[in-house]
Amino acid sequence: MDLAPKPTANKVNWSWTSALIGAASATAAAALISAKPKDPTFHLISIKLTSFKINLSNINADLTLTVHVSNPNITPIHYSSTTMSIFYDGSFLGEAHVKAGSQPPRSCRVLELPARLDGIELAHHAGKFFADVAKREMALDAKVEISGTAKMLWWEHRFKVHVECHVTVDPVVLDVIDQENESQLELFLAS
Repeated sequence: MDLAPKPTANKVNWSWTSALIGAASATAAAALISAKPKDPTFHLISIKLTSFKINLSNINADLTLTVHVSNPNITPIHYSSTTMSIFYDGSFLGEAHVKAGSQPPRSCRVLELPARLDGIELAHHAGKFFADVAKREMALDAKVEISGTAKMLWWEHRFKVHVECHVTVDPVVLDVIDQENESQLELFLAS
């Protein structure tokens, strides 16, 4: 009994149509993979004290937060104005204002956000604040939700980005020592 395979003379039919369909499928798959929405990134570059106001009823510190923002997606975005909440030791300390704007695809921008911190609220944490000043490390947290639209071809899709930041600063000279930023993109496909 002979178990060796017998040679066959099957001819493979090759066509340009099959090759073009395969190439088009591969291109479409690559386009879908690159079009998958990616989370934007946020990085606090600097904090600048612009004014310190003392009134009979309150104490406010006005700051400018310089933030580097990148849009890694292949579509331009348009976003509405919003407010970033700033926390110290778990308590609301102040807010920064994000103006409405837009950003081109795969681009980076530097935004300057005006912020105001409540000195009276900071006074409620005086013991911790003075300890932070002595060790020259102060931990702040910030949260913001940014809503907008991203246009791909002729379809506009709404999105929301939730950003949480944990920043360690030197409270004496306002240098950024360390930071952890997390952003999560939520895309709404239905209009």
